[in-house]
Amino acid sequence: MTQATGDFWDYLRRATPARIALGRAGDGLPTRRLLEFELAQARARDAVWTELDGEALLLDLTAWHPVLVRSAAPDRLTFLQRPDLGRRLGQTSEQALSCGDYDATIILADGLSAAALQAQGTRLCKMLLAAPNVRFAPPVVALQARVALGDEIAARQGAALAVVLIGERPGLSSCDSVGAYLTFAPQPGATKDAGRNCVSNIRADGLSLEEASRRILAIMALARMIRRTGTALKEDEALEVLPPQQA
Repeated sequence: MTQATGDFWDYLRRATPARIALGRAGDGLPTRRLLEFELAQARARDAVWTELDGEALLLDLTAWHPVLVRSAAPDRLTFLQRPDLGRRLGQTSEQALSCGDYDATIILADGLSAAALQAQGTRLCKMLLAAPNVRFAPPVVALQARVALGDEIAARQGAALAVVLIGERPGLSSCDSVGAYLTFAPQPGATKDAGRNCVSNIRADGLSLEEASRRILAIMALARMIRRTGTALKEDEALEVLPPQQA
């Protein structure tokens, strides 16, 4: 019977969840490592296909009068096959958003890991909504949504800054990561990725909700000062000008 052999880099496995130093059994992987890979792949697949329970998020944010919208993608399969539809509001949702005079709006989007947003989205949203001196539009829960959908939502709400909290594409070592994308003066269909800032890897084994909230609020504060986001705004500079009450 072939015995599994270790790897010279075994010690690195203790420092990272990355799939390194897997060892070998003959010409292949040890059975344990192969099963771990298949389990991780199944979890990633489930994360992509799981539907967001939008009603639960609305209930958790009731005090802020949240709004539920859908993209132009009618179902999960279409959402995955047609990314362009996930960037546009569905016709039935266009009238759900009312325009006001707001500094920012927060969009909770399912993206490619609804489970990640379900677990962490409302807690992070509440931390941001507690920021002083910011006029927030009613938060928006968006189904079958890509990042760019936040541009149209912010424009329809009259918000100067879009903060999209979205379930990130699952990896084999993380299916529960949320990303935050910030865009100043977003233009539907015209804003480029270079115009956004991103705070990523928000999850239990990554960036904590508290630290993510601190970084997002710092970027928001600097964005309002310089009226820009993206390549014109550096996160380190934003942290340096964070208001004392938010540091």
